[in-house]
Parts: sequence; structure tokens; C-alpha cells
Amino acid sequence: MSRAEQPSRRTLLAAAVVAAVASSASPASAGSTTGRSAATAGGSADPGAAAARHVDNRAWTTYADWRTGSAEGTRAIGGLRPGLVIAKAAGTTDYTDPHTGDTAPWEYATWTSPLHRLTVPATEAVVSWNARTPDGTWIQAELQGTYTDGTGTPWYVMGRWAAGDQDIRRTSVDDQSDGRSTVWTDTLAVDDAASGLRLVSYRLRLTLHRRPGTQLTPTVWRLGAMGSDVPDRFTVPATTPRTARELIVPRYSQEIHKGRYPEYDNGGEAWCSPTSSQMIVEYWGGRLTEEQLAWVDPSYTDPQVCHAARHTYDHQYAGCGNWPFNAAYAATFEGLQGVVTRLGSLTDLEALIAAGIPVITSQSFREEELTGAGYGTAGHLMTVIGFTPDGDVIANDPASPDNASVRRVYRRREWENIWLRTKRYDANGKVRGGTGGICYIFWPVGPAPRQQRVLRSLGLT
Repeated sequence: MSRAEQPSRRTLLAAAVVAAVASSASPASAGSTTGRSAATAGGSADPGAAAARHVDNRAWTTYADWRTGSAEGTRAIGGLRPGLVIAKAAGTTDYTDPHTGDTAPWEYATWTSPLHRLTVPATEAVVSWNARTPDGTWIQAELQGTYTDGTGTPWYVMGRWAAGDQDIRRTSVDDQSDGRSTVWTDTLAVDDAASGLRLVSYRLRLTLHRRPGTQLTPTVWRLGAMGSDVPDRFTVPATTPRTARELIVPRYSQEIHKGRYPEYDNGGEAWCSPTSSQMIVEYWGGRLTEEQLAWVDPSYTDPQVCHAARHTYDHQYAGCGNWPFNAAYAATFEGLQGVVTRLGSLTDLEALIAAGIPVITSQSFREEELTGAGYGTAGHLMTVIGFTPDGDVIANDPASPDNASVRRVYRRREWENIWLRTKRYDANGKVRGGTGGICYIFWPVGPAPRQQRVLRSLGLT
């Protein structure tokens, strides 16, 4: 998409439901890539044909990974979940929080990845990470890319993040552009894809911060990026059903939280993303303690959804739909990890469901484009939990009036098109953007063999 056609991330991710929710319904250069973490993914309408490659995933997760690149004050740690920590501060910097106005000194250390050459020259890139940030610590993730003509981008800040909000306000950074690419909240996009300009490689940089004079440290377990070049399309080819399975995933409605904690994107009506994230976190066994939920009004049902909204909230974007922030939230639960990626087809999604992995998908549509939804939206997250024997999509749709009505069955052909397309017409006939198969995937640190095989085939492990 050209920059003129690029939807604002606020519009795309806010999940503002345009029409009333249906009251009833049927029950989203320093080296090259090596090792198992580097792979590409794509989908094909014909399972027998070679998959079209539209997506490149690369993540640094292993002890060997963390010992590559260049480090200033960081060190790799081993164990069941290898990571990166502060060994000795490289320096001290003052940070003025743009959302509180407070200025404070922070010790910092940095790690810069090796150069990763994209197997799919990309029009977009999304960085995601998994980390622990004890009180008194936070992290910053950045990306620097190289274009097809050999020139480079500046270092773009892709997120300033902490699990809590007592030290800094987690935030994206607006107004980042070099006139050729722009950061839209959590997505770096080439301004004019039709020009042929692409990102062909990138480095990632982590900066770990802690209160001066302490031995505190963040621990980063995973850092990676998804680069993609999904062709512009209003429709996608139909796929043949291959899986009939339904996963038992908790059902939570965002709508019952209307008016609650309006400081987090005006309350629950906009909480499709954290509500979906919480469903899958709990599917994998993640639970919040009474102490963690003590701040929530005790009269509110499902207080964990309020907690998820607060802890995914992006204070610059002013919403809970920042994709990497949701993946990072999931990874704050012991034994879980999360990424943002794109899938190429419903066949990819079926493979994950068959392996027992539900997926959060992002889509936008007019009311008449998705039978049974009862609303239209400029951007909405829901949780795909299965497929019927006929191949229709079973989703936990948080835009439901109550928990009992969250489970929906959507027509396969309609659903795959609204999820995978990159262009659409709005109610006024204007061309708008689509999400092109974007999704979050959460899974255990120690996946079962079948899960590992599917994740590896998609370039995620």
C-alpha cells in the first residue's frame, strides 16, 4: 500500500465497532541468519503447490544467538530459557517520560543483533519481544533497515516497554520517518510500495535500563521481527477445508466491560485485543493472583480482562491494540512466549489448530461481509479456536454482548477473505487497507513435538 492508502494504526487497531453488536449469534554487516530461528512462511490456496513466500520471520532466542552481534554491558545467560541481561552498565542516561513529564536517570546496556538478510524483501516489518522487567527496569527495541538501493533507515524505536506502569509508561513513538518509510505505532512500512523500494536487511537493537546503583536487570528471552511483502488484493483464493477440531478456550466478552477504566482506551468496548490475549493466556494455563488483581474494582466480573487492558495499553497510541505489546504481555506469564506474524492462508491456520494452538487474528469488514457478526469494524481482533467439519471458522469473538455468546461460527469463504486481503471498500465505497493475515500466536516454551513441527514450518521456532 502507498502511504496515502496506509490506514492510521489508530483506526486499524482500535477495534471500534461501527454498528451495534448482535444480541444473539451462533455459539487474529555483521553476519547472516543461521540456525533454526531463521525461516520464512507463506501460504498457498492449493496445498499441493509451492507456497508463495510473503513473510520472513527471524528471532534470537538461544544462548548461541545472544552471544552473536555486539554487546555493550549485556551478557547471555543459559538454562531452560536462555536470555540477555545487564552484566555491567555501559552508561547512564536521562529519560523524560512524555506521558508523565518526569525525568529520571537510568543505567543502560545494549545488544545489537547481527545483520539479517530478508528472504522476502519487505514492505513492512513488525518487531516483537518476550521479556521480564522487574520493578525499576524497562527495555527499548529498535530496528535499522537497509533498502534495495543500498541506503539505510535511521534507528527506529519500535517500542519502549515495561510489564508494569510504575516506572515508565509503555509507549510507541510517533513521527518517525525518513521520507521513504514510516513507523505506524508498531509497524515500519515503506511509504510507496508501488515504487519497488523494499527493505532487504535489518539489525535490531535492545537497550536494557535499570535504576542507577542497583543490580536489577530486565531479562529478554526473545527478540525478532516479521518482514512481509503481501501483494495488494481485494480477494484471496479459496482454500479447501482440511481440519475439523475445536479447542476449549475460555470465553470473555469485551462488551461487559463498557465504561470500566476509561483511561485505557475509553473502556471495554475497545478491548478486543487484550480480551483475546487473556483468553489464550488462560487456555495455556496462565493465571493472575489475587494480589495482581487487587487494584480492580471487586464488583467487576472477569477482572483479569481489566488487568490485560491496563498491561497492554500503549500510552502514545492511546489504545490496547499494539500488537507487540500484546505478545509481550502473554510472555509475562511463566512458560509462555508470543510473537506477531502473518500467515498465508487458512491452511496455515488449520495446521496450528490441529496442533492445539489457537490464534488471535486481526480483520476489518463491513457488516454485510461477515454473516452473523452483526457489526462492521475498521479493525477487530478475535480468537480462532477451531473449524467445523464443513471448514467454517469457529471463533471466540469478544465483540459479543456477554460471555455466553462469545463463541461464533463464521462462514469460511467470508472469513478468510476479510482476514487475508490487503484492500477493501468501506461503507462509502472508499478504498481502505486490510490486515493481510496479521495475527498473534502464543505457545508454551516447551511445545509438544507436533506443535514444534508446525511452528517450525511457519518459521517461528
